[in-house]
Amino acid sequence: MTPPRPMARELSPEQLAGGLSRGPLAPIYLIAGAEPLRVLECADAIRAAAREQGYAEREVFEVEGRDIDWDGLEASLRAPSLFAARRLIEVRLPTSKPGKQGAEVITGYCAQPPADTCLLVTGGEWSRKHGGKWSEAIAAAGAIAVAWPVKPHELEGWLEARLRKRGVRADRDAVRLLVERVEGNLLAAAQE
Repeated sequence: MTPPRPMARELSPEQLAGGLSRGPLAPIYLIAGAEPLRVLECADAIRAAAREQGYAEREVFEVEGRDIDWDGLEASLRAPSLFAARRLIEVRLPTSKPGKQGAEVITGYCAQPPADTCLLVTGGEWSRKHGGKWSEAIAAAGAIAVAWPVKPHELEGWLEARLRKRGVRADRDAVRLLVERVEGNLLAAAQE
């Protein structure tokens, strides 16, 4: 599958996570893609940055059955925080499709995001068919990170970078052996 034309402010999950220490959180983030490890680690980095910046309250909205309680999410986005000055609200969309009502809620939030709230939207897939006015609104108000699959010829470099980040030096043969053993599965590679 060919990646879609990049949207404004589209980053890799690693770029987005690396830039979080440079300033305050954006009002909204969308992290989606076929690589669950990269999506999860980027979302974890946003959660950690939120805690460091005083976002003490967190709410999570997940798909129940076939949809999310969009009315509940909208009410939560409009309501002031009950226990903390700042809130992180997460929306988990396994298919990365919010539907009509969800798109309206997200677009409305992006038009006037409250100063005390950060909205984190995560998804398990991403392609041209997932985009639309709602994702364009996110790009304008915040940031989008897409976790494209790591290509086979990029896996060796990806593994070497992860090892270096953790202070581990491995020779070329060891990295190649690891690439063979994990067979492109990034979750398995991270566990190894």
